[in-house]
Amino acid sequence: MEHLTALTVFRHAVELGSFAATSRHLGLSPAAVSKNISELEAHLAVRLFNRTTRRMSLTEAGGLYYERIVRVLDDLAAADDVLRAAQATPKGLLRVSAPMTLTLLCLSTVVPKFLTRYPEVSLDLQLDDRYVNIVDQGFDLALRGSDNLEDSSLIARKLMDLRHVVCGSPAYFEQYGVPASPAELAKHSCIQFTPSSHANAWRFKQGDRTVTVPIKGRYKVNSSLAIRDALRAGFGLSLIPWIYVREDLREGHLQTVLAEWSPNEATVYAIYPSKRYLTSKVRGFLDFLIEEMSG
Repeated sequence: MEHLTALTVFRHAVELGSFAATSRHLGLSPAAVSKNISELEAHLAVRLFNRTTRRMSLTEAGGLYYERIVRVLDDLAAADDVLRAAQATPKGLLRVSAPMTLTLLCLSTVVPKFLTRYPEVSLDLQLDDRYVNIVDQGFDLALRGSDNLEDSSLIARKLMDLRHVVCGSPAYFEQYGVPASPAELAKHSCIQFTPSSHANAWRFKQGDRTVTVPIKGRYKVNSSLAIRDALRAGFGLSLIPWIYVREDLREGHLQTVLAEWSPNEATVYAIYPSKRYLTSKVRGFLDFLIEEMSG
């Protein structure tokens, strides 16, 4: 008896309800089906089916055995699918949701590289800084920056840390002074990024000490690029990801303050539905994101 074949025959006999249907489905002779079932029963020393000339039914032992072996056979089939998917060429439409600023400054220039690598993939990349329900809206994957990722049924894969800095223009600090401590931010015009969980209060750490500072200002906006423009114009100061202002800092258009304090940080995640195995197109894009962003 070839054990896996016998288990497969048994499963289909249960699900199809007859040896004849199993014979036709698997392309085996009726004698081969009957022989596999008989040899499996002999191996287990238990009767799996009650059989008459007109009717076949599972025994109690057969029902218990079926419940167990179905899971095993499904796992084996899934394992085969994993290897096939790993070898398969990514293809088809890939729908991705991503934050506007993060994508424009960190990812959009390398998207053509991904599409060149996988010529059979089409990418529908939707840029939106708002929270998007990727399951309801039919996205395969989303990029999300968060300092407190919510619990959900989605899978989250860390891509990069998004270090933040407090900064402003030299002209602003010349006119209004440089804050010497987080508490002094209350005297400054702070530009607020409204989608953030820390839009109205900024948290700082120094060693074991943590302080949370309520902030206020005349300008609230849902775009980090707009905040950067306001900083350049000397309108105020803000807490912003370093990667968004690194060129301005290097060229002296902006400068950081409170360097001895560590402000809020966020992590960028790739989010995708909780499926047991990823399709090759999602796996290919996820590996590409890790390659491009994790450094």
